[in-house]
Amino acid sequence: QVQPVESGGGLVQAGGSLRLSCRISSNIASVGSLAWYRQGPGKQRELVANDASGGRVINYTDSVRGRFTISRDSAENTLYLQMNSLKPEDTAVYYCNRILGGRPYYGWGQGTQVTVSS
Repeated sequence: QVQPVESGGGLVQAGGSLRLSCRISSNIASVGSLAWYRQGPGKQRELVANDASGGRVINYTDSVRGRFTISRDSAENTLYLQMNSLKPEDTAVYYCNRILGGRPYYGWGQGTQVTVSS
């Protein structure tokens, strides 16, 4: 089973930026939809952003739209999440996955911790 490997998290002050990476051990060139999820302290895992149609269609949850950018590099089998203007409420463990049939398809990786201080 494919298990993504996320990296790039860390501790940052509010207003700062981070770029998350997700390395996938499978050819993503033909994958229709890849996504970033996050799970904050005491919260359920939520969908943050996803691309569809091989990256041609992009969707963001309202709380991150205009601040986060999802992108993929199919040659490197890597998914990215550029996060700008970070807020304390963005603090969470971030995960990536493939969406198939409206649900996460890969196994879950370890995630990468993002902590935003006020």
